[in-house]
Amino acid sequence: MFSGGTHHMGTDQHTAVPSCDLVKVPERQGLETVDILRLRGGCGPVLHEDADSTLSFVVPMGALDAWHLPGVSGAQAPPEDDRNWLLPPSPERALTDPAQLRAALGEAARTLAASGSDGA
Repeated sequence: MFSGGTHHMGTDQHTAVPSCDLVKVPERQGLETVDILRLRGGCGPVLHEDADSTLSFVVPMGALDAWHLPGVSGAQAPPEDDRNWLLPPSPERALTDPAQLRAALGEAARTLAASGSDGA
């Protein structure tokens, strides 16, 4: 499992994030998904929202237009700079590819189901 810390991104560390969509998932499923994507070299910026126990993957604008995956929600809004980042935006970290994310979310859900975890 990914063991990196949560990063808070303030104005002193400003990195521009383009307009994008956010794919929000339960924290446990999100952490499994981050692991899968990182192993494959395809994980973009990820927000960690402690209050909701969720992770939000940053994907290109318009990706949610055809997104229909149970247990996953989304928002069509750019992330604010003042957020907690599990993986912060950087010039080296592209946005997560929606097709790769969808596949990794499915794999993570199957892994959690097989282990008896509900993904929350």
